[in-house]
Order: sequence, then structure tokens, then C-alpha cells
Amino acid sequence: MADIKDWKSLSEPTEEWNQLLKSIGGQAPDLGMFPGIASMRTWITEAKKAMTANFEPVKGIKEEKDHEITVRDGSKITVRTYVPEKSGGPLAVIYHGGGFCIGGLENEELLCRNLCGRLGCSVVNVDYRLAPEHIFPAAAHDCWDATIWAADNATTLLSSDPSKGFIVAGTSAGGNLAAVVSHLAQDSPLAHPITGAHLMIPALCNNKSYPEKYKSELVSYEQNKNAAILSEKAMDLFIDNYVPDHSQRADPLLSVLNWKTGHKGQPTTYFQICGADPLRDEAFVYERILRQDLGVKTKVDLYPGLPHGFWSVFPQMESSEKFVEDSVKGAEWLLANGKA
Repeated sequence: MADIKDWKSLSEPTEEWNQLLKSIGGQAPDLGMFPGIASMRTWITEAKKAMTANFEPVKGIKEEKDHEITVRDGSKITVRTYVPEKSGGPLAVIYHGGGFCIGGLENEELLCRNLCGRLGCSVVNVDYRLAPEHIFPAAAHDCWDATIWAADNATTLLSSDPSKGFIVAGTSAGGNLAAVVSHLAQDSPLAHPITGAHLMIPALCNNKSYPEKYKSELVSYEQNKNAAILSEKAMDLFIDNYVPDHSQRADPLLSVLNWKTGHKGQPTTYFQICGADPLRDEAFVYERILRQDLGVKTKVDLYPGLPHGFWSVFPQMESSEKFVEDSVKGAEWLLANGKA
């Protein structure tokens, strides 16, 4: 995409958003208003179930099944697999959002089913362990171990053919984890190469750990600190629970922009970016690094004036339907243009 010279202007709310706020009394929800992680977990589970129910059932799925897999410390986590009616299609591994503290398999149920039923992908939905019970880098380690499992079982248990495409994808914290996984695969190749990364409103660097050369451009965290849904208060709650040790917040397993071996070798990447999101500018900067500095093929779908995760909270919006449809079309674009 062309460089956007005035990223700040993208925070200006749309008419659809203004009308929605008016219809609910003028006060947008904010995760920072919750008293703690426990109450937030209940809310997000119900919100995600409601979002999925808002869309038509997806056809073309042969089997959905939960598996327990063992991760590096001997613990077990659950992955849910989706196998299409026609075997031998691409492989996708999905990591849910929720600030590394909330969410679960319900979060990305709709995306997983769409990729399976509509695009013929075998899909692995990862239920990684959450903070504060499991602090950094547990989520990153779980997602990498689950991706190794997916690659190792791609042609057998999952009935896929990763030579037709191997996508990693995630939303928000899940977008962070997808980027972490694609960088780990850059340095330690999997049984099958990742050909595409799908980063939806990704968190790519702790705001206190921005690379010096990009600091002047990364203004959305401050500009949108009082944004709907994901405010500064909410982000502080998440990071304090996931990475309580401040000295670890620059670690590349969280702050991907600081990856020690750089970003050369990253796959084709698709971004979905919200204009009124504190995480907006780090996605723009990372996309430009890939495209302009490294020649990686990228695609961006932008949602000006809309906050982080709007489609999950307000699935009735036309913009929400567009976001969900763009997610499928973007994955389809990755499969058509993917390159490890």
C-alpha cells in the first residue's frame, strides 16, 4: 500500500460509529473498565459466541475435533482442528486475541470455520495458556510448540498439503503470536515452510521498547490512549499480568520489531489495521519495513475511524461484516500470493 503521510487523521470516527454510539447511549465499552481479568474473561467469551452466532453456519467442514498436545514444559494444551470435506488443501494455524490474558477457542471459531469450509484449509485453533496464571513467555512458547505439532501432523492427522499454502494468523495478541511464530520459523525452519502471515490489529512492540529509529512515527499509542474497547488502562492491565517483569518487555518474543536477526525471510503478509487503535502505527511501520526495505509482498485493509476489535463487540455493523469478509479474502490472497 502507499505510505499514509497523516496516520493521525485515521482516528477520526466514522458516521457509522457515531450513530452506533448514539444508539447505545453515547458510552463505548472499554476493557479497562473491568475490575480484573476474571470478569473480563466471562465477557469476552459471551461476546465471541454472540459474534459467531450473528453469521450464517459454514458448510464444507468434515470434522471439528479437540486434541490435547504436550508442550515443552510437559504441560498439556488444547488445539481444535477443522478438516474440510475435501482433503489435501492448505494448512492454517490460528492464535486468538485477548491481551494474552483472556479468550479461548471461541474467539476465532468463525475465522477457523470460514478458512476450512470456504477455502478448503485444514485449520488448527490454539488454546494457549493465559496470564496471570502463566506469564511471559508461556503464550509464545505454547504457540510455537503447537505450530510445530501442526507442521509435523500436516499431511497425516490434518489431511492437508502445506505446499499449497501454510498460513499463521492471529488477532491483537494473537497477531503478536503469529508474528513471533513466523520469526521463529525464519530462524528454526519447520517441517513445512510458512508461506503467509495474517496479522489482524497486531501488537508488535511494547510501547516502552520501540526501536529508536521509529519512535517519532509511533504516535497512535498516545493519540488513542482513551480509545474505545482497548484503552491505555486496558493495555496496562494486560501487560502487567502477562509480563510483570519490566526488563523482559523489550524481548523479541513480545516486541517483534526488535527481532535480533531482523525480518529478512518473512513470508507474504496480510494486515488488517484499525484507524482508532493504539496499535495502529506499529502495524504500519512493520508493513513498510517488510514491503519497502525487504521486498516482501504485503496487503493492507484499513478501517479508518474504527477502534480495536470493533467487529467482535458490534457484529451488527456493516463495517464488521466487511472486516469478517476481508479476513477470508485476505487469507485467500495469501494462498494465491504466498511465498516462504
